[in-house]
Order: sequence, then C-alpha cells, then structure tokens
Amino acid sequence: METFKKVAAIRGMNDVLPDASGRWERLEQLVRDWLRSYGYANLRTPVLEHTRLFTRGIGEVTDIVEKEMYTFTDSLNGESLTLRPEFTAGMVRATIEHNLLYDRPRRVYAMGPVFRHERPQRGRYRQFHQIDVEALGFAGPDVDAEQILMLARLWRILGLADIRLEINSLGAGEERLAHRQALIAYLEQHADILDEDGRRRLYTNPLRVLDTKNPALQEMAAGAPRLLDFLGESSRAHFDGLRARLDDAGVAYRINPRLVRGLDYYNLTVFEWVTDRLGAQGTVCGGGRYDGLLELVGGKPAPAVGFAIGMERLLDLWEQTGDDAVAEVCDVYVAHLGDAAARQALLLGESLRDAGLDVVVHGAAGSFKSQMKRADACRAAYAVILGDTEVAERTATVKNLADGEQQKIAFERLADVLVDALAAGE
Repeated sequence: METFKKVAAIRGMNDVLPDASGRWERLEQLVRDWLRSYGYANLRTPVLEHTRLFTRGIGEVTDIVEKEMYTFTDSLNGESLTLRPEFTAGMVRATIEHNLLYDRPRRVYAMGPVFRHERPQRGRYRQFHQIDVEALGFAGPDVDAEQILMLARLWRILGLADIRLEINSLGAGEERLAHRQALIAYLEQHADILDEDGRRRLYTNPLRVLDTKNPALQEMAAGAPRLLDFLGESSRAHFDGLRARLDDAGVAYRINPRLVRGLDYYNLTVFEWVTDRLGAQGTVCGGGRYDGLLELVGGKPAPAVGFAIGMERLLDLWEQTGDDAVAEVCDVYVAHLGDAAARQALLLGESLRDAGLDVVVHGAAGSFKSQMKRADACRAAYAVILGDTEVAERTATVKNLADGEQQKIAFERLADVLVDALAAGE
C-alpha cells in the first residue's frame, strides 16, 4: 500500500485550535452584544460570489481585483466565481436582491472569513476574518460619527489603548474629477521617480499613488494637490458636521489628507483606526461612506456607510493587554471512578444542563488526581465527584475549585445548590 504523505494547511490559512478558540468565541460574543446595543442585525452572505460583483463594486484598478482575488471558472456553467475578498459588495448585493431598503434604512453586520491571495505576514493572511458593519439608507454625517463613536466604545470594552483615529473626505464625484486632473498633472511632473505601481496607476487610479508605502515617494506624495482643497460647499459641510460631532463627543482625531482607502467605492467620509503595536500592518479598522455603490451594482441610488475590522489583528491587540480573555469552558466538571459512577455521571450531567449549567463529564478512565487536573484545565468553578460510596448514598461530593472546600449534596438538591452557588459567585 502506498504511504499517504501528510497534508498540512495551506500557508496563510490557519487552524484555530481548541486552546485559542475560547478567546475567539468571547470576542465574537462581545462584538454581537456591542452591535446589538446600536441596533445592528446579522446579515449572512455566501462565501462565493460572481466575480463581476467585485470587479464592478471594488474597482478593476485596485490591488484586490488586480492581484489578490481567488477566482476560478465554474466547471458546471463556465461562470467566473470568486471567494469574497471583503464583505461590503456582497452585503450590498443582498440588500438589492432582497429589496431590504423597501420600507426603511437598515443597520446590518457580518462576521466571518474573507480570502486574499497575498504574501502571509503578521496580521495579514490568505484566509482571515472580518467584522463588517454597514448602515444602509442613511445620509448625512450623523451615522458616520455614530460608527466612529461605536468603535471608540469597542476599544474601551476591550481595554485597548494606543489606537489613533485618522479621517479624511473624498468629496463628491465632480470634486474628485477636478482633483484627479490636477493630481495627474502633478504626477506627470514627477514621472521619473515613480515606481512601477505608481506608473501603472498614474492614469487609472492616481489617488492610490498617494497611498504608496514606498519611502522614496513620501516627499513627492506629501506635496501633491490635496483633495480637501477641492471640496465644494456640500462636501465641506458634511466633513465639518462629522468633525463637530466628534468634537462634541471628545473623540480625538487627525485629518490625514492622503487617506484614500484601497477600494474605489468610497466618497465623502473615510476613516481608519491605526496603531504602532502591530508592526507594518498598523490598520485595525477602516471604513467610510459609499453612497454610489448600490446604484453601481444595479440597485436604486441610496446612501451608505460602513467599516471593517480585521479580527486577527484585533485579537493580537487584545492579547497584548494581558487581559484573561478566555471564557470558562464549563461551570461544572463531573469526575467519576468506577462503572456505576460513570453511568451516574452521565445522568447527573444531563440534569445539571437542564438547570442551565455548562457541564463537562469526564470521558475516560483516570485517577481522581488526573481528573482534577482536567477540571482545572477546563476552568470549571466546581467539581462534582462520584465514586462507589456516592452512588450508594445518592450524594455527590462538590468541590469549590477556587478555595478547595468540599461538601456532600444529595442528587436531588445538586442542581439547585450549584445554580445558587454560581449566582452568588457572580
């Protein structure tokens, strides 16, 4: 028989192992509670979409579309399909397809994996996870400001510091066109120092030339015409309204005229939360307004604003706080020795779960000492211990794993006693 070669995970697509998953689950629950408190409901879209949704919505002359999408031809019908590289285009597609804005604006969110074919590095993977938040059908700066305030609250919930807010305005279409013409003229004067990406984007996406990470181009980019200087009265009023609301709330920010984001669909407000604690990948969250996207992908015109957070980067920052963010695996660990005790343990486990407790019943043979180690590893608050004596007397030995105190409790009273004890501990 041919020996089967061991298969490893694809580079940049990582397993989340049981010892780490508790932190993920707690973060996900905190995020759901946080979003619910602002009126956001979950919208789940497929991982796979038609490629044209992203080329149309994100923009053909972007890093994502040009270099990073996982695209293939469907062997059944020859259609070009793509693993989602971000959520917004799919969320907008679902909004249009199901007519979600028929009767009212919508606040929606999604959490899950997205896929980009790029070189894996810290905080940047081929399969990574995003929290995506969209407010659809809302015009004006109020919801822009509310989303930034939401994020400031999330950082407080997680105990995160050293995250800075940068904001900018991309204005309206005609303002960007006037700025584009001035920018192209400026870049043409510096064409001899542009790198390959800059020359390629000079006439197709010149704003992205300013977003260069090439140190040799920083001085040139700093002297380029600023889009802020091309804003008309309406766009300026929107940006000033955003700033006034942030000032009212005491949220510190820096205006970054070179902040453009990497996707074509943004207009007016754009923002990023950045940190120096993640190395080169310093953007924790980015977003802004995209009022033209619904019409661009086939819907009726409607305003919209949203943001996305990279979950791996957020978890990295959270772990740096030293917060013990791993949720307890269980309330009660049931240890047992002997066949009769093992059978009774299964029944007691079910009765405790009926009372609303999280219970792990030891699933193999082993000494009580080894089982107590497993109870500690599960971060249980109490251990329920069963042996031949306990089964005969229909009592359980209950051990408080925090202080080591033990008491014997009759089976019929066990659930009530543990529920009360856990409630008192909280």
